[in-house]
Amino acid sequence: WKDDIKIDQEAVAGYVGGEFAPNGGAHSGRNWGAFDIQKEVIDLCPTGCMKMEGGKLKIDNRECTRCMHCINVMPRALHIGDDRGCSMLVGAKAPILDGAQMGSLLVPFIKVEEPYDEIKEVIESIWDWWMEEGKNRERLGELIKRQGFQKLLEVTKIKAMPQHVQEPRQTPYIFWKEDEVPGGWDRDVTEFRKDHQR
Repeated sequence: WKDDIKIDQEAVAGYVGGEFAPNGGAHSGRNWGAFDIQKEVIDLCPTGCMKMEGGKLKIDNRECTRCMHCINVMPRALHIGDDRGCSMLVGAKAPILDGAQMGSLLVPFIKVEEPYDEIKEVIESIWDWWMEEGKNRERLGELIKRQGFQKLLEVTKIKAMPQHVQEPRQTPYIFWKEDEVPGGWDRDVTEFRKDHQR
């Protein structure tokens, strides 16, 4: 979903008050103590976008990464939004030596509505690239690994976005081209060293 998480504040109060079992009752076999929304939901939010204020749950939806932990813990209180679609991941594979590898996120959100033209355009551009550049018996994941994720973005005409970066400063997918760099690759080293001492 793309819009805000729906919050039922009465149901949130029901979870806090012990009226509803957290996690849909999945951990009901033992006595885990009273439900602590701060410890079990808010502190476990990966982006820290949640807080309790005046007995009400507040979510900064701009910071939410849609991990769905809060929804899993409190399914009666929280629901996904109405602007729904899908994410497209590409290149998943399970080679014998490397082991299973999850696909890379290509499209964080795309509408899923008939006649599905937006989805078909992405898939057909990937097919064309794979049929032209792929080697014999090469999967899409290997082609992406060989030619780079940036090449995939170019052929699908998808602009680079923060969700494409796997980890900051660690094997980034996006690289600069010479015409995008002021001055290009050829620079005067002595001028550069004036501002960047060793």
